Amino acid sequence: MYVLRSLIVSLGVFLSAALALTAQPPAAVRPLVVCYGDSITAGYGLQSGESYPDALARDLDARGYRYKVVNQGTSGATTKDAAAGVRAILLLHPAIVIVEFGGNDGLRGLPLAETRRNLDAVLTAFDQAHIKAVLAGITLPPNYGPDYIASFERLFRELAAKHHAVFVPMIYKDLIGKPDTIQADGIHPTAKGSQLIARTLLTALTPLLRKSGR
Repeated sequence: MYVLRSLIVSLGVFLSAALALTAQPPAAVRPLVVCYGDSITAGYGLQSGESYPDALARDLDARGYRYKVVNQGTSGATTKDAAAGVRAILLLHPAIVIVEFGGNDGLRGLPLAETRRNLDAVLTAFDQAHIKAVLAGITLPPNYGPDYIASFERLFRELAAKHHAVFVPMIYKDLIGKPDTIQADGIHPTAKGSQLIARTLLTALTPLLRKSGR
């Protein structure tokens, strides 16, 4: 059953990537910033235009950065799905990819070695294609235990260092203690939370960007 779901997720990533490639005439295409992740990226529970990739696109335009932001988020996706779908992302020829996976692995208590291996494969693929990567880290609820949580957080930090990726240790850092930023499920950001995530990521992205977008 999981194999079938992974195939469906991979097919969905491939088809949405193909659509993104043909969305504009070649002459009009801006360099791409691809947001590649799970439900946080997909905008689970939000209206159209409220996800953090949507907010990031607006922030970039407002600051004169001529990039096209493509949302390649899939609700429920794990790092295994990320590794399976990375070829479709490569076909987009992005300038930058924001990698936001791992939360579902952690919430399911999957082996950390598996999560590390999958994310390593994703980042290696981008390294080999000379695509700049931003790795977004996240943490887990306290009931997962301090040892597991510390090891979970550390694997993101170590992979970012290994691949010389721009690292955002905690994608939710600016949501902590802020009202109305997390949905009732206690996991996913609201529209307000997505705007704050976009600003956090923009700070990390800025050194990789050019005003001309070229």
